[in-house]
Amino acid sequence: MKRALAAAAALVVSLAVPAYADSSVVTIYSADGLHDGKGSWYETQFDAFTKATGIKVQYIEGGSGGVVERIAKEKSNPQADVLVTLPPFVQRAAADGLLQNYTPEAAAQIDGGAPMYQPLVNNYMNFIYDSAKLSAAPASYKDLLDPKFKGKIQYSTPGQAGDGTAVMLQVIHAFGSEEAGFDFLKKLQHNNVGPSASTGKLTALVNKGELFVANGDLQMNMSQMADNPNIKVFWPAGTDGTRSTFALPYYIGLVTGAPNGDNGKKLIDFLLSKDVQATVSSIAIGIPARKDVTPTDANFTRLHDAMQGVTVWQPDWNEVLRKLPAYVKRWNEATGS
Repeated sequence: MKRALAAAAALVVSLAVPAYADSSVVTIYSADGLHDGKGSWYETQFDAFTKATGIKVQYIEGGSGGVVERIAKEKSNPQADVLVTLPPFVQRAAADGLLQNYTPEAAAQIDGGAPMYQPLVNNYMNFIYDSAKLSAAPASYKDLLDPKFKGKIQYSTPGQAGDGTAVMLQVIHAFGSEEAGFDFLKKLQHNNVGPSASTGKLTALVNKGELFVANGDLQMNMSQMADNPNIKVFWPAGTDGTRSTFALPYYIGLVTGAPNGDNGKKLIDFLLSKDVQATVSSIAIGIPARKDVTPTDANFTRLHDAMQGVTVWQPDWNEVLRKLPAYVKRWNEATGS
């Protein structure tokens, strides 16, 4: 979720001029992960939305922090109608007035939403390893300090990428304190290749053996396995021997001052509709946000099986948002980045 801002396909509009209402288009800025590969969930559902409404979807993709930064820079002249990104960046967007209240038709069927945003696809942070180079996944975080991983580990940048921020939070949780967590990240820096603005691009590097271990998220990595057959997901154990993770949903919200706000509402309602949510696991290999959708497809079974034995904990995202600048500063100091 997580590559530097880049337009997808040929859907970019000129952003140098004021945006005017156009009943035939809707513009979505999104963290990457749901548009991966031909026949992706976004591609499939955007086509269905256009067919149902006549409204063309203009799609722009970036890192989960990058898309929010772009909307912030455009605040006086909004270009986007809909934002999809990860925590804590969606909370930052709401706190900074970049999102407006909108209650989707599906809100009663979705847990974890707020007046300005709702979960779109549920997801979890994880790591990946190269199964062609390693006979088994590293069992614990401390195993990642082994010299054999020197220059073979990379994770996306905390504060810029939602997945990279998730690594920092997960390490603090796994080691039981901020002090111990940042001490581990300092030691890990001996093996770490360095910052990466993109989580998504790390997958190919692991698949080719250029990296042995990288971070990721379950939906994105499971979707990428068809094209990257050597990667496998794993969760290393913390100091208490527990393998754990936390929910990292894609959230969707309506941008403040959206030039085509009515179309934005239509797209949000469409993506959260029961029929579309029913395709989340089968196409996106994610977990539907709606409570009244219970998948039975093979991909949902894969997701369920992958997380066997993994404990799920819940961050306080408001606290994370409050502490994030200090966390990023400590990470920069610990890693020299």
